[in-house]
Amino acid sequence: MRFQDRVVVITGGARGIGEGCARVFAREGAKVAILDRDALAANSMATSLEGNQVVHTSSGVGERRHLGVACDVSMETQVAAGIAAVVEKYGKIDCLINNAGIHPPDTPLEQMRPEVALDVLRVNFLSTYSMCYYALEHLKKTRGTIINVSSMTAVLGQRNSTAYAASKGAQLSFTKALALECAPWGVRVNAILPSNVDTPLMRQWASSLPDPDAALERIAALQPLGRMADIEEMGKTCLFLATEDSSFITGQGLEVDGGAALDY
Repeated sequence: MRFQDRVVVITGGARGIGEGCARVFAREGAKVAILDRDALAANSMATSLEGNQVVHTSSGVGERRHLGVACDVSMETQVAAGIAAVVEKYGKIDCLINNAGIHPPDTPLEQMRPEVALDVLRVNFLSTYSMCYYALEHLKKTRGTIINVSSMTAVLGQRNSTAYAASKGAQLSFTKALALECAPWGVRVNAILPSNVDTPLMRQWASSLPDPDAALERIAALQPLGRMADIEEMGKTCLFLATEDSSFITGQGLEVDGGAALDY
């Protein structure tokens, strides 16, 4: 129970890597706040985490341990409201995981208008900035942690994904700069850089191709370990960065890629 009664906020926590984080942290005793633009999915995930963890109050009435919050992270007003809802329920924040993001279809720069690229940056990077802006005062009080879910594209690039790679590169640079600002308060800031993870989004992409199974096999082969990552492997990595096990690590981008960058 390495996160017993501590509060973790996970953006995009209803599915994919966010779901993996939610499940791992809940098993370790955390109170999980899931911020997702899909309100139904956020509440459904929070409910699925409950199990036997319903808190019983002095009046005997059961109270949900975990929280689902409707929040479109590309909208600053909803980010502010989401953080306020978490603090209202729990009174604190111990960890913030900025996971929400989008990946447009492969598109050469000359075919992607600037306003579309701006939307990608708004969701993938500006949301990370906004979440940190509104959560930082609470993280200072708990000497908490921030974990940004970036991507290997931040350091390797990706053909026909200039806006996406730039947004993930911005997340990584932001991580390093913010770590310097937060160090005096004992707040650690790190990022994870996954390669290919077996998520619903990955499966959806494969299903759009003539041979989905062959596509998934091809993606799996990009990792020397011969497979994609599981979503809970990403969650366990985030748990490591959120606990005292990584107490002397800050400002780092941890490449969680199954060795993919070694043979890029």
